[in-house]
Amino acid sequence: MNVTVTVNGSQVEAEVPDRTLLVHFLRDVAGLTATNIGCDTSSCGACTVLLDGRSVKSCTMLAAQADGRSVVTLEGLADGDGELHAVQRAFRAEHGLQCGFCTPGMVMAAVSLLSENPDPSEAEVRTALEGNLCRCTGYHNIVRAVLAAAGERGGR
Repeated sequence: MNVTVTVNGSQVEAEVPDRTLLVHFLRDVAGLTATNIGCDTSSCGACTVLLDGRSVKSCTMLAAQADGRSVVTLEGLADGDGELHAVQRAFRAEHGLQCGFCTPGMVMAAVSLLSENPDPSEAEVRTALEGNLCRCTGYHNIVRAVLAAAGERGGR
């Protein structure tokens, strides 16, 4: 099957088996390895990316479902000058990571949340991130990072 996806602003086209998952298309075809494969069941959220601006778990979505659509991965958040996205800066400043495995998915879920709700409460952040698991139990700093990013973006 021929699939064309706009990934981080650039068109990526490839002939792939029809059962190719979006996460494998991003990692193996587009060469973008920040999107992690954690569980293959959509339980952990390590594979979260933005599809047409909304967070999706790419381990349970076929690449064919993204054909003709736009995907943003962690690599695509920084601007062209290498300036980190507000959420990336906040994760670094607030120590919102430990081992880092969940970080790409957490950051992408947080970006999606803040695009829909620029001024979330702590409870809203925790609810929005429920589908993303941190095995290191770093949730407190992750939530602080999301709230800090909201403040930087003009929220709180």
